[in-house]
Amino acid sequence: MPVLPMFPLGTVLLPGDALPLHVFEPRYRRLVQDCLADPDGPRFGVVLIERGHEVGGGETRHDVGTVARIVMDTELDDGRYVLECIGEERIRVKNWLPDDPYPRAEVELWPDTDSGPVDFAGLSVGLGRLYGLLDRLSNGRIEPPSITELPDEPGARLFALARFVPIGEADRLQILTAPGPAERSAVVTECVSNAVQLAQWRLDSM
Repeated sequence: MPVLPMFPLGTVLLPGDALPLHVFEPRYRRLVQDCLADPDGPRFGVVLIERGHEVGGGETRHDVGTVARIVMDTELDDGRYVLECIGEERIRVKNWLPDDPYPRAEVELWPDTDSGPVDFAGLSVGLGRLYGLLDRLSNGRIEPPSITELPDEPGARLFALARFVPIGEADRLQILTAPGPAERSAVVTECVSNAVQLAQWRLDSM
């Protein structure tokens, strides 16, 4: 079972998401150095912090996350790092190892199950309605997303569509932990519906 360096964060990383990071804690500077020196590629796992804070340690972590690959790194004069990363495969943590000198875990890949068809046409209609409302709320300052270039694979496409929905970390975690595309579609559809209702309420209250 592979062992990955782990970076618990206050945000959920979905596969395909961009992840900018400013790394200043000594333990995570060491993590970055080790990742950059790894012949298998600069990769680490990202999981959501359930309780606690990003800085200082001692946090409680969720056991589902995403592999992040470093695609651009800049080391500053004082030893801090500025990183650009991209989310790749979904993972499950099987066993947390001692934080020595940074969090590490034994992980396994968690591919999607084959869970049935997905109504992408209905999702597109919902997103269109949502962004029509957001356009009115912002007096034209919010443009509709360009969703012409999406992954063909249904599970990956749903992760991509989720990036266009204004949701919190709890919803993003539900999307990440949905077993397959059909379940993920149900979560994203509900998120779109909730966002539409909230936007409509705000518009009616103006």
